[in-house]
Amino acid sequence: MQTFFKELLDYSHHFNTKLGGIFVEKPTSEKSIKLFNHIINAHHIWNHRILNKQPTLGVWDMQPIEQCLEQEKLNYELTNYILDKIELQHMVSYTNTKGQSFNNSAKDILFHIVNHSTYHHAQIATEFKLNGLEPLITDYIFYKR
Repeated sequence: MQTFFKELLDYSHHFNTKLGGIFVEKPTSEKSIKLFNHIINAHHIWNHRILNKQPTLGVWDMQPIEQCLEQEKLNYELTNYILDKIELQHMVSYTNTKGQSFNNSAKDILFHIVNHSTYHHAQIATEFKLNGLEPLITDYIFYKR
């Protein structure tokens, strides 16, 4: 199962890196950049929740794209560390941004990280279309081909 999660993480990292490259090269909408920041920030927050550490980014903080790409790399490395060191069934207790307490398995959180990115990649694709840009095709099956 850890191998599968590493494949999903690689998939998400691949497209976050490609999207970041597009943002560096072309002007896009403010909304798509905000969504990209959100993807990166949320991943950071979830990694820190799993490790029972305080995140240093807020869920909607804005950073320059170059910093987002650096944070993406750090997120990727830290999630790989988590996959190597923490059992997937490990229960994580955390407080969300509204102050509510929850418990979820590391496995469920790791799946959420990838699923959350995929959800917002689709929103970014829609933003690209609305702004006359060719959207990046981020389907998992295309990545695996």
